[in-house]
Amino acid sequence: MKTIALVAALATLVAGPVAAQNAGLTANYGEISLRSGFTPDPYRVQVTAGGSVNGGALPGSCTGMISEAPDFEVSYSAGSLPLVFRTLSSSDTTLIINGPDGSWSCDDDSYGDGDAEVRFNRPQSGTYDVWIGTFGGGTSSATLLITETP
Repeated sequence: MKTIALVAALATLVAGPVAAQNAGLTANYGEISLRSGFTPDPYRVQVTAGGSVNGGALPGSCTGMISEAPDFEVSYSAGSLPLVFRTLSSSDTTLIINGPDGSWSCDDDSYGDGDAEVRFNRPQSGTYDVWIGTFGGGTSSATLLITETP
């Protein structure tokens, strides 16, 4: 019996933290399919940023409180242009993106005081699941901008 308990405890330690984010859930504020060269550019989505999940539990330098489900989902057909995600809000917002290859990209404050930006200079075609977080907790109105122009 002690052996089983020890094995279970070791398995928990080896597995590491489990992210509560589930890209398979329906996005809170919808989804869109965009093709390189899309118009209007930027594409804008109004969201409520924040949630009860700590984005710091994700790999990389993620931060911010986010929801379990993505806030928005973009199915993108890549071309030669960069793909850029930005936040605009009166609160300190963060961005967490799970890209088509399963990698996580995160930012806080790269687009100015309190706004975030994640740039894919050579974007892949596929699905980008986007979470908009709040740095200090709580929720806030925010705009997600998706653009191909710097």
